[in-house]
Amino acid sequence: MGGPSWPDLQCLVRRKPAAASSTGCAEAADGGGGQRLAKTLTIPHLAAIGVGSTIGAGIYVLVGTVAREHTGPGLTVSFLIAGVAAALSALCYAELSCRFPSAGSAYHYSYICIGESVAWMIGWALILEYTIGSSSVARGISPNLALFFGGQDKLPFFLAQVHVKGLDTPVDPCAAILVLIVTALLCLGIKESSFVEGIITSANIIVMLFVICAGGWLGFRNGWAGYKGPDGYFPNGFGGVLSGSATLFFAFIGFDTVASTAEEVKNPQRDLPMGMGLTLSLCCFLYMMVSAVVVGLLPYHAIDPDTPISSAFAQHGMQWAEYVVSSGAVLALIASLIGGILPQPRIIMAMARDGLVPPLFSVVNRQTQVPILSTILTGTCAAILAFFMDVSQLAGMVSVGTLLAFTMVAISVLVVRYTPPYEMPMEVALAGTPESLTSDSSHSEQDEQNLEDPFGNEAPSASEIDSKVRRQKAIRSIVFICLGAFIFVSAVSFSLLPFYVQMTACTIGGLLLLSSSVVLLCIGQDKSSLGPTGGFMCPLVPLLPICCIIVNGYLLMNLGRHTWIRVSIWMAAGALIYFFYGLKHSSLAGMAYHRISPL
Repeated sequence: MGGPSWPDLQCLVRRKPAAASSTGCAEAADGGGGQRLAKTLTIPHLAAIGVGSTIGAGIYVLVGTVAREHTGPGLTVSFLIAGVAAALSALCYAELSCRFPSAGSAYHYSYICIGESVAWMIGWALILEYTIGSSSVARGISPNLALFFGGQDKLPFFLAQVHVKGLDTPVDPCAAILVLIVTALLCLGIKESSFVEGIITSANIIVMLFVICAGGWLGFRNGWAGYKGPDGYFPNGFGGVLSGSATLFFAFIGFDTVASTAEEVKNPQRDLPMGMGLTLSLCCFLYMMVSAVVVGLLPYHAIDPDTPISSAFAQHGMQWAEYVVSSGAVLALIASLIGGILPQPRIIMAMARDGLVPPLFSVVNRQTQVPILSTILTGTCAAILAFFMDVSQLAGMVSVGTLLAFTMVAISVLVVRYTPPYEMPMEVALAGTPESLTSDSSHSEQDEQNLEDPFGNEAPSASEIDSKVRRQKAIRSIVFICLGAFIFVSAVSFSLLPFYVQMTACTIGGLLLLSSSVVLLCIGQDKSSLGPTGGFMCPLVPLLPICCIIVNGYLLMNLGRHTWIRVSIWMAAGALIYFFYGLKHSSLAGMAYHRISPL
């Protein structure tokens, strides 16, 4: 009697109607004044934002570390595999961003397709991801600037990291200043910030093209010594290539920033898929070409893991190239910083529109048409973190938010194709109020005649019953797919388990995945989901989203125990906020759901 009943628990899985993504929720911005985000972005803007967010300074370091430890000369193949794995998630994002072109990205899609509690979890994880990611990027700028001043000890006081008595970590005023500058830029407007992002990203691409062209010239002149080693092209076998791909996968994270700007795109159905596709294609091409050059100039075991590109040029008498490469690293970090802070205010704004956080964060400035209060809040938090903390230890927490979002987006594609939500929320009066008593007395006779259906609908037809049975089978299959993927990747990831336990778990998980996939293929997709969506449709459903779930689940399982402990603390704090505030103030609180016909 004292515990919550199922109707009470149903609020955890209540889903936002898709129509609200383009009408009611957008009009709720600016305190209900109807002020919306500026629709100014086109494909070049989206490509600039996506490429700038994706290509960080990691490419200037990762090529050396991964080549030495995993792939050898086969680094290019690892980048290709990682790019294909990232493309699985990008295709899922592309369809959902066309169907539901509103701010919020994975949080918004999860709210429509899965439920409120899951959406809150994703939104809360993304807040952590972008805050820590931005702070980590900002703290990496100062060390890269040291080369231009002759070393760390010669940096100006406002750029150098300063050791303060009583603090284990040196404070970084340069990082905090840059975060605040980027925050001010984002407050000016999306068109202005995307223009600056485009200039910085273009300069970074020019540096990478210099590496490719100059490195190619050196390689042809000196005979590509790196490809002539005695260990062959794959010194650690194809397993080394795959393990390298798992590390390089995170070099492609950033295309999801494009989806977060969906509400500000002039033609989202056309431009969002093109923007994401162009982002991944360009990044994959640049990564593969740079890696092909670097591992070809030197034997992989001779590559400097800290400065692989500049040291490779120095070995061939081009010491001055170090300054060009360092310039590219600084530009990449600044572009990545802009792309890291940009999505976070929009996610908080979407959560505020839905009532899960205070509504003042949904206010959109009438002049700049951006959520200024949310932008200032997120920028200030990132600046404080960057100033006081060495967030490199928390870098794994960034990956958790990203991979959880990718996984839920893939599940959302399965839901929207096989069990699209047909519920329409209807406001109901609270029990015991005059409105509810009046309603009860005026509709008593109708209620007696419609005890089976409180909404007064006619008895379901045979086709409606068949549709309901099909949906129930689809829901069970999607649940079993998630369960099977969890069992399978857990068995593969935990190598300390006895062999027979691993094999048993892999078999059970594989059978669940296979049988559930066959069921989905046999029952077919919901006809309404195949109607006009206004844009891109993800191919090879359900196979492609299932592969996406498995890949992201495997990466999640291998992030490490300490990372999961830290994330669990953050998620527990988020759960408390949701149960004590979001659950009561949700825009769907006090709503009853009426199933409508999809036709």
